[in-house]
Amino acid sequence: MSVNHTRVPRFILLGFSEITQHQLSLFPIFLCIYIITVGGNLSIIITYKLSPSLHTPMYFFLAHFSLLEILYVSSTVPKMLSSLLSDCSKVISFSGCAMQMFCVLLFGGTECYMLAAMAYDRYNAICHPLLYTLIMREIVCIRHIVGSYVIGAANALIHTVFTFSLPFCRSNEIDHFFCDVPPVLELSCQDIWVNELVIFLVSGCIIIGSFILIIMSYIKIILDILKVHSRSGRRKTFSTCTSHLIVVTIFYGSGIFMYFRPKSSYGMDQDRLVSVMYTVIAPMLNPFVYSLRNSEIKLAMQRLLYELIKV
Repeated sequence: MSVNHTRVPRFILLGFSEITQHQLSLFPIFLCIYIITVGGNLSIIITYKLSPSLHTPMYFFLAHFSLLEILYVSSTVPKMLSSLLSDCSKVISFSGCAMQMFCVLLFGGTECYMLAAMAYDRYNAICHPLLYTLIMREIVCIRHIVGSYVIGAANALIHTVFTFSLPFCRSNEIDHFFCDVPPVLELSCQDIWVNELVIFLVSGCIIIGSFILIIMSYIKIILDILKVHSRSGRRKTFSTCTSHLIVVTIFYGSGIFMYFRPKSSYGMDQDRLVSVMYTVIAPMLNPFVYSLRNSEIKLAMQRLLYELIKV
């Protein structure tokens, strides 16, 4: 559907239209993923709240990270699910598209620096164990959380304003399952080099900047671990970081691929696969990565489950 005016009243999210015959079969799959994601992350939050033994900076960040994952997946999946059921639900208003883009970028940018804060927490726990409780005081942890949201909001506002100030006159069909920056830019009839520059500069500061902070934390952690003489001691010390590293690898790998590519590669089929990975699959995996690899969380969950059954 083509439009000739600069402000289109609505967009159409094509989503997975190229596999129309399989759309209904995709619905239960993504619905199950969404339920598991919300349920898994919510269980971590509840476990943290009801387990005094977990009231430490590490699990404080993990609980907030789980909340962030619920918000993140909820900004895209419900709309995608309704689109899979009905073609009428593929329509999204101009303001609705802008709001969805803002939310996705807000929670995505916040997640970058939340992961950096979690890496900083592990650095202090391993490299400065005697000063850990002093360095990672509650007010410091809260400042890290608030700071992450402020950075995420700034990132989202910049991209959303720059994107939706463009004239759209090519089409109103977005070749994606949510309003992401690259596919929306494809609809503009104006040169988007400024927007591409903004993506590289701002996203570079957010994604690459936080990634560098994480790398610096882990370099110091590894150097400190190497000073431990016993192999079992090194393995035990580093085991507290493995869950975080797995999450970082999934999130940053897909995010860097999505936002740091030339314009010529936008709109390709793998974009949707990569987007599904970091907006749908990764939030579902995170609770399992953290809970299955963390004996304290498993023990706390078992204790709560036992008390619930006993009641």
